Amino acid sequence: MNALLIGYARVSTYEQDLTAQRIALERLGVLSSNIHTDHGLTGTNRSRPGLREALASCRDGDTLVIAKLDRLARSLRDAKDILDELTAKNVKLNIGGSVHDPNDPVGRLLFNVLAMVAEFESDLIRARTREGMQIARAKGHLRGRQPKLSITQQRHLLEVHQAGTHSVAELAELFGIGRATVYRCIDRQTHPTR
Repeated sequence: MNALLIGYARVSTYEQDLTAQRIALERLGVLSSNIHTDHGLTGTNRSRPGLREALASCRDGDTLVIAKLDRLARSLRDAKDILDELTAKNVKLNIGGSVHDPNDPVGRLLFNVLAMVAEFESDLIRARTREGMQIARAKGHLRGRQPKLSITQQRHLLEVHQAGTHSVAELAELFGIGRATVYRCIDRQTHPTR
């Protein structure tokens, strides 16, 4: 039985696109049918269905292919767990064209160094985000999520609701909001201490 190339691609948000990673994996020889993906899941989240499928697809002698290490794992512990699983299955890891054999001491060393760099990058991003939020908060620019309706609009919605002339769906359409927002507004009126 021939060894297979199994691809894995991931993006953290639903707004991001997997196309560049898919193209990179196909250029590295992975068939499109062997590419497993996760959309809208961060690398720190180990519960990723696409990753589970990719790892489950790997057999003895296969190679797991990723475009960049941060697409596979964002923490050293997670990367080590994945590497241990690959080692137990005798599966190699191809990171952007560079093949690492987890059974080879040099391959393990290089992989661990790359995993430490990926975790370091993730830590830097979190630190910069926190710092930016503190600066924005200090300048008064960060006030959290703004309400969908002004106080006046909320009062008007409640008046129309209490009149009983419109359903929740009709109120949502009338005010240009979702039904969940209508329910929250009504709930705040009936349970003000929540």
